[in-house]
Amino acid sequence: MSNLPLQLRLAHLADHPQYQPELCRWFETEWADYYGPQGPGDAAADLAAFAQRERLPLALIALRGGELCGIAALKAESISSRRQLTPWAAAGLVRADLRGQGIGARLIAGLVAEAHRLGHARLYCATAGAHTLLRRGGWQWRETLDHDGHVLGLYEIATASASASGD
Repeated sequence: MSNLPLQLRLAHLADHPQYQPELCRWFETEWADYYGPQGPGDAAADLAAFAQRERLPLALIALRGGELCGIAALKAESISSRRQLTPWAAAGLVRADLRGQGIGARLIAGLVAEAHRLGHARLYCATAGAHTLLRRGGWQWRETLDHDGHVLGLYEIATASASASGD
């Protein structure tokens, strides 16, 4: 038996509903202002909505063996002031002890491929902190915007060129 680490693989959340309770806890912890007890969000409902393959919204999860490593979603809408832009990479989250290992980059690349597969020429993402991750992945900065009191960078990528590059 090899001592090599298990390969990371991406899968649709729809194919692994057993991870939804754990992901619900992750969302409630990571985004407590939104998904916590006093927040307006419903993590369980959002995750249930992401559990599909052929239309938006959908989510990809990163697995290493049977271990859940991360999640990222593809949504039709994210920033209310930019409703004309669609779809969006959103809800990207890698388990804290596994960050910095390329898992987030793999998830984002997977979302780009999914957007392309579903016929979308462009994909958008707004972030407060993942600027370097997106720029390394070939995303182009569009603008800085204020969303619900947070300063975000808005990025876009052409899905065909990103998919053709082997991501």
